[in-house]
Amino acid sequence: MRQLLTGARLFTGDVLLDGHALLLDGPDILDIVPAVATVAGAARVTLPEGSLLAPGFIDTQVNGGGGVLFNDTPTVAGALAIATAHRRFGTTALLPTVITDDLNTMMAAAEAAAEAATVPGSGIIGVHLEGPFLSAARRGVHKESHIRRPNGVDLDRLCALPRQFGDLGRVLLTLAPEQVEDADIARLVRAGVVVAGGHSAASHERTQAALRAGLRGFTHLFNAMPPINNRSPGIALAAMTAKDAWCGLIVDGIHVHPDLLALALAVKPRGKMMLVTDAMPPTGTDASSFTLYGDRIHRRDGRLVTDDGVLAGADIDMAQAVRNAMSLLGLDLEEALRMASLYPARFLGLDGRLGQLAAGFQADLVLLDADQQVLDTWVAGQRDGGMTSA
Repeated sequence: MRQLLTGARLFTGDVLLDGHALLLDGPDILDIVPAVATVAGAARVTLPEGSLLAPGFIDTQVNGGGGVLFNDTPTVAGALAIATAHRRFGTTALLPTVITDDLNTMMAAAEAAAEAATVPGSGIIGVHLEGPFLSAARRGVHKESHIRRPNGVDLDRLCALPRQFGDLGRVLLTLAPEQVEDADIARLVRAGVVVAGGHSAASHERTQAALRAGLRGFTHLFNAMPPINNRSPGIALAAMTAKDAWCGLIVDGIHVHPDLLALALAVKPRGKMMLVTDAMPPTGTDASSFTLYGDRIHRRDGRLVTDDGVLAGADIDMAQAVRNAMSLLGLDLEEALRMASLYPARFLGLDGRLGQLAAGFQADLVLLDADQQVLDTWVAGQRDGGMTSA
């Protein structure tokens, strides 16, 4: 069925357009046409005056939502529930994320995500394995007993995962470069795994070597990394100065001081910084707590913390991240939206079908009001209808 979406401004991922409409053909975008155009066989859908239609948000780090933690529910139903919870906040595509656990649980989560990705309109575009090959010293809330170096069996299983997703999604693996040999990083990359550095105390030099081996990005820049030192700049500075690597940013005003994020944005080439939520089960709920590894995590004043005050993920959604990028970092709307859609699509190598409003792209869309609150979403051309963000 063809639909002509009219009445809203369009943000294509490149430019803002007035006086235009978006023509959908089933799950795909067919064309951008003048708003006054009449298209035979297309149902005309009039969107609210003053609204903005943009590419749907893409989140590469989503631990949970809707009361579900992927580690605890590493199933197809769990992945779909998380995606559904985040859709009301404009996220139309995401990587359900499983943090350090026993490898069987992590593999089960990956296989469940691969199956969920085959469900039409699921919004599942892969899986993010955050661990277990991390630095124990920089583990944050990750369970130390599961942290280790990879062995041959681990590598064989990880290298087989991209084939399960095929063209439907990506496998993202966060590792500490000091825990994994360059040859093994290169092998993972050749197999189709997207490799990112994080939860690491790697030196600047070690990180640069890992980048040469194929490291593509960095998970929640500055978090679970040593601070930059004048004679030992470490992984954080290597991430900032690596021109071809992407960095995920948690822009909640808590995980990283906004001025430090602004500095990183000034140093990094445009297009290499992307927004992530690192969201946990409370997203989309009014829950005041949840459990992780059997421990109680408290939701207090915009933070998710253990009894000892250690941050355990973030209490933020992508729509809020976009608004924060504007209010805390001084970015214009267009760049904030690119950081939530186009740039993560490029990081994952999915920018040929996601992250833009253009002919041939999947019709993953978010409709925003003048305050960047979410009015509605479409996933593969299917409208969710009348949702509002909290």
